[in-house]
Amino acid sequence: MKKTIRDIDVKGKRVLVRCDFNVPLDADGKITDDTRIKAAMPTIRYLLEQGAKVITMSHLGRPKGEAKPEFSLAPVAKRLSEIAEVPVVFVDSPVVVDDQVRAAADALEPGQLMLLQNVRYRKEEEKNDPGFSKELASLGDIFVQEAFGTAHRAHASTAGIAAYLPAVSGFLIEKEVRYLGRAVNDPERPFIAVLGGSKVSDKIKLIRNLLDKVDVLLVGGGMAFTFYKAMGLEIGKSILDEENVQLAGELLEMADEKGVPLMLPVDVVCASEFSNDAETVTVARDHIPADMMGLDIGPITCEEYRKIIHSASTVIWNGPMGVFEMPKFAVGTRRIAESIAQCHGTTVIGGGDSASAVKKFGLEGHMTHISTGGGASLEFLEGDELPGISIIEEK
Repeated sequence: MKKTIRDIDVKGKRVLVRCDFNVPLDADGKITDDTRIKAAMPTIRYLLEQGAKVITMSHLGRPKGEAKPEFSLAPVAKRLSEIAEVPVVFVDSPVVVDDQVRAAADALEPGQLMLLQNVRYRKEEEKNDPGFSKELASLGDIFVQEAFGTAHRAHASTAGIAAYLPAVSGFLIEKEVRYLGRAVNDPERPFIAVLGGSKVSDKIKLIRNLLDKVDVLLVGGGMAFTFYKAMGLEIGKSILDEENVQLAGELLEMADEKGVPLMLPVDVVCASEFSNDAETVTVARDHIPADMMGLDIGPITCEEYRKIIHSASTVIWNGPMGVFEMPKFAVGTRRIAESIAQCHGTTVIGGGDSASAVKKFGLEGHMTHISTGGGASLEFLEGDELPGISIIEEK
């Protein structure tokens, strides 16, 4: 068990909190989705209420080690202040940590909140440079890891800093580890995994890991066509992960050997072009026209998958069932999302496109847990140790 902020005395201490405030901005620099800021608020509020001097830090975008105004965290400071309902001390330093920043950190009173400038303004951040880790650590007494979205990266502000400060988790990290960890290590059964996305190569490790854990594996999305190809089926102009056709066949064999049903869509929605205006036809998977491409799972598959999902005690979902960004090809993804929302078991959404789909369809409140990290949740579910989690002290 990892230590959390409940396990330490933070009163009067300077607490450095690594958050994931990598929020989308429009052309005018305004935040279009503040979900990630709100996700960190339970931890921030708890620390403020406990009398800590809270110093938050995050990256935003890819400034590539340079102080670029379009990647400034100034809009985040404004929104953070509005949500937290307290003033936020923000020092716009191009080097993130300087004498002015140190003075501001030293001047903080218990219950006050501060935000550092974009940690990726420094090239040392992504290099996990000990010097930059030490600079950041000099601002605080305790380090709190709350950025699950970057926990799979060994960067100065996510991992290196723990060499100089005691490290504990915030409530968000605690929740991520609890639900994702329980899903893959001690799930209530039946345990069903729903996997989508375009390429088999992106999910190889995940499929291999899950085949030792799940009762049924439901596959959709573009990667289904690589499995079809391995089965000798015509896939027309559908997306193909050509380098991994043989591997797809091996995964099918592996599932068979382990006695785990690896289910593929039985019908497919096809179109002649990648367009929301294209004419569509729904066909059985062995009747995909040579001049068309599959862009969504069909209604028979949706119903088959729904029944299996509803029988589950644990469901994890990673990856859409089709090109859900286009309304015409979003039906399969929507129906799977609705099926998971209606499931009475524990439902865990693995971040990324799956989380976006759940939000798009207004189903957030019906899921047990929606991960805040796409890549991080994928690596966690693959069984990898995340650098930003491993540095947290054990109880």
